[in-house]
Order: sequence, then structure tokens, then C-alpha cells
Amino acid sequence: MINARGPRGRGATGARTRQPASQVLKKLWKYLARYQWLIIAASLLSVLANILALLSPRLSGAAIDAILPGSVNFPIVIRYVLLMVLVAALSAGLSWLLSAMMIRLSRSVVKQMRADLFNHMTYLPVSFFDTHQTGDVISILSYDVDTVGASISTDLTQILTSLITVVGSFSMMMSISPVLMIIFLFTIPVSIMFTKHRSQKVRPLFSARSRMLGKLNGYNEETVSGLKTIRAYHQEDEFNDRFATHNGDATTATWRAEHYAVKTGPTVNLINNISMSLVSVFGSVLYMLGGITLGGVSSFVLYSRKFSGPINEFANILSELQSALAAAERVLGLIEMDVEPEDAPDAADVIHCRGEVEFRDVSFGYTPDVTVLHDVSFTASPGKTIAIVGETGCGKTTMINLLMRFYDVSKGAILLDGRDIRSLKRSSLRRQFTMVLQDTWLFDGTVYDNIAYARPDATREEVIAAAKAAHIHEMILSLPDGYDTVVTGSGSSISKGQKQLMTIARAMLLDARMLILDEATSNVDTRTEHLIRDAMLALQKGRTSFIIAHRLSTIVGADEILVMDKGRIVERGTHSELLEKNGVYAAMYNAQFDHAGPAA
Repeated sequence: MINARGPRGRGATGARTRQPASQVLKKLWKYLARYQWLIIAASLLSVLANILALLSPRLSGAAIDAILPGSVNFPIVIRYVLLMVLVAALSAGLSWLLSAMMIRLSRSVVKQMRADLFNHMTYLPVSFFDTHQTGDVISILSYDVDTVGASISTDLTQILTSLITVVGSFSMMMSISPVLMIIFLFTIPVSIMFTKHRSQKVRPLFSARSRMLGKLNGYNEETVSGLKTIRAYHQEDEFNDRFATHNGDATTATWRAEHYAVKTGPTVNLINNISMSLVSVFGSVLYMLGGITLGGVSSFVLYSRKFSGPINEFANILSELQSALAAAERVLGLIEMDVEPEDAPDAADVIHCRGEVEFRDVSFGYTPDVTVLHDVSFTASPGKTIAIVGETGCGKTTMINLLMRFYDVSKGAILLDGRDIRSLKRSSLRRQFTMVLQDTWLFDGTVYDNIAYARPDATREEVIAAAKAAHIHEMILSLPDGYDTVVTGSGSSISKGQKQLMTIARAMLLDARMLILDEATSNVDTRTEHLIRDAMLALQKGRTSFIIAHRLSTIVGADEILVMDKGRIVERGTHSELLEKNGVYAAMYNAQFDHAGPAA
């Protein structure tokens, strides 16, 4: 979903300068070049198949010339007919083999391209996913990659075949009658100029179609994920109207691209038919004048059909080529997106982390013109618990993003054990943290796999111990296959609270020096929250912990509470100290609890 923070880089489908087709093809060739021997073999097969196909008109003409008025040389006619059948069979067999090889090439390229795209996507900065629709990215990963693959398996074969057929037919026609070739001096340039003109007009339309389809997919993904909320607020009609708008834009863009492209084929076909008519007329005149045999006229007409056919076919597949180029540009554009900046050359690994964290005059903004944090300073001693509270949008989660180096500070510094975290390797820094977030995430796999996600080498006893500590062991045993029960990525087979408990068990299993709890109990009922409180305290023991909480009952034991307001720390202290101040924190606390309430 588009984030109000604003983009920090080029978007996969954002405003980009359209690259020339030659540049896109050059980049695409890097994938094809990996299979150059397969391409060479396919080219040789194409040459052989088309040479054999080009022999048929010549054999047909020789058979016709063997038929004279009043006499027919049957042995010669039958011999040429049998040769035509043999040539056609061999050509068909080689063409089938060529198609099989091109499908294999397409499959290999698509597999590699999709793997490169997915691998690259996992290293893109968090800012990219904060500013791009998930559905649009998925559209590139699936639809656009498949479009490129389909073009390789079909269009590339047709282009290669057409090129050989055009050159071969031209050579054959020149050998039969150079005089009749004068006709093509006029019709061929017209066809080429018209096709080139249309291709320049069509490609931007297909780029627009890809963008509109990406927006439609993004909207669909957003709607499906929030369908329960939409129904709860009776907004079905509103979202149907919005879908109709997105669907209409995508349909209009598709219609414009394909309608404009489809006109090319019939127009080029008309030009080719005119040239065929002229060949028939002038060929007949030339035959009457004795300048060519009847079989020569027949062969020339057949070769002219083969010559003009590929030109017409190329015009017909022009729309598919432009669609493939637009798709390839989106795919390659995403692959070329800048990944998370590399660590400094002298960046060090974190060794023997004590867990002392200091924010020193930290300021930050997701965009240069909007500052989210203003001169934030505090120190978290090793093993202490820091709670961060405040109204929505005050900068709590931003502080965690900076701590994990999902973003880097704009001003000031964050220090871990006295060292600027920018001087540390990101991967090493992040291994020092374990996180439990408000947005729970499970993947397709067993309950055991999901809990042991961060420690694949964990023993079953360790996983069970973590589940017991998170008070989810009994629930897991009630599932059909216990710890071997398969859950879907959406976790639809278990409740939100159970999902959150599983992620807490996952955090308990990971032995990290620092802990981040971002509304970790937001989806847990009050009774369960009390049950896991001791387990959470055990989890925090010996770890430097950062807790973002709206339920103030979960942070009353924190060593220090930071109260944020509009990106600044306005109050700090323990729970009792802040209540005595009777300031912002006290107002927040009193809004949630009565003074005589259980939390007090």
C-alpha cells in the first residue's frame, strides 16, 4: 500500500524514462546468452527447416513445367511430388523439434529471471515496500515475467523463421525473374515504414496497460486482505465502485493498446495482397512474351506469398512484441532497483554484544522536507527495559526502524556498546535482536517449522519448551497433528491470538541480546495476557528490551518509560515517577484505568 511517508527511490512502475527497445533487448540478451548453445542449435534447425520449406515451390514449378500441352511426363511429375512430400515431412519434423527447443529455452529463461527478481526483491530496502503496492510487485513477478517467457517461446521463433524465409524467398525470386522483383521495390519500403511507425506508437500504450494492470492487481490484493473490514462497515458498494474505476482504466488501456496494434496486420496484409496482384498480372504478361515459363510464374507467385507472409506475420505479432518489451522493461527495472546500501568497507561484526543502546541527538525524516523525529536522546543500559508510548504517529515505530537500520538516521547517531551502528554490518546487527510485532506473520509449513523459524537447528524439546513458556503448548496439542499440523501463510486455521502466541514462542526460542516488542500482546485477550506476562518477563531477563505499547498495563515494570509526542521525548521516568508528575503519561494512564483498577 502506498505510504504517506513518500517514496525514497524509483518505483518499479512509477515515473520512469522509457528505455529504447534496443537497450531493453540488450539487457534481455544477458539472460539468453546463458543458453547460447541452445540458441545456436535452434538457429541451425530453423535454417534447415526453412530451407527445406523453400524447396517446395521450386519443385512445384518443375513439376508444372513437366506437364506440356498434349503430353505429361508422369515419372518426372511423380518424382517431384514425392520429393515435395519428403521435404514437407522433414521440414515439419525439424519445426516441431525447433518449437520444443524454444519452449525449453523460454522455461529456463523465465525460471532464472523469476529467481533473480525474487532474490533481488528480498534485498530491496524497507522503504521500497513502504511506498509500493504489494499487488503491483506480484504482478511483475508473475504476469510480466510470464509475458516475456511467452514471447521468447513463440515470437522469437516466428521472427527467426520469418527472417530466413524472407531472405530465402528473395534469393529464389531473384533467380527466377529479376524483372518481377521491381514490384517489391515499391511495396516493401511502404510496409517497413508503416510497421516501424506503428511500433513506435504501440509500445507506450502497452507500457500504460502494464501499469494499469499493476494498479488493478494492487487494489485487488488490498481489497481481498481487508474484506472482513469492508463488510463490517458495509462498504461493499463503495469498493465495488472503486473497482469499477480501476477495472475501467485497465480495460481502456488494454483496448487502446490492442486496438491500435491490431490495425497493423490488416494494413500490411492489404499492401502484400496488392503486390501479389501485381505479380500475377505482370507475371502473366511476361509469360506471354516468353520471358518466363508457366512453372516459373507459379514458383514466383508461391515464393512471393512466402516472402510477404512473414512481413504480414511480423505485423500481426507486433502487439505481442511490444507487450513483451513493456513487460521486460518493468521486470528489468525492478531488478535494477537499488538494493539496501552496502555496509561500509570497514564495517565490523558485532562480537560479545552487551546490549547498551544510546540514541544521541537523533533526527530523522522519511522525506527531506518532513522530520519525524527531533533530537531524540536516551540510553538503554544492558538488560534494562525501555518502554516507548505515545499517540499514533508520534514516532515510536520509526525509532525501531532506525534501531534495526531499516533506515539510517538523518542527524545524530545510534550507538550499540559505544559504537555507531552505521559502522556495523547490518546482518550482524540484526542478529542481536529478536522481534515480536503487532502484525503476526506465519508461512506455509508446520507449527514446529514456524516456531523454529529463526533457529532451524533447534531441537524438538527446545521448541516445546518455548511453546510452554508462551502458554500455547496445550493449544498446539489440540490440533489434528500437534506440532506437525500444517498452517497456511495466512494462519486462517488458527485465531489471531494463537498466531501471536506462536510468534512469541518463536522469539523465546531465539537467543538474542536485545528484544523488541511492538504491541506484542495486542491480539491477546486479557486473561491470556496475564498468563504470558511472567513468560514475557522471563524473556526480557538479561536482554535489553524495547517495548512499544498502547496497553499501559504491560509496561508498568519497565525500567524507563519514554513518552513521545510529535517526534520528541516529552517525559521520561518509571511508571510511578510519571504518575507523580501528573503530566502526559498520567493523562494516558488515567484514560485507560480507574485509580482503583487492577493495573493500579
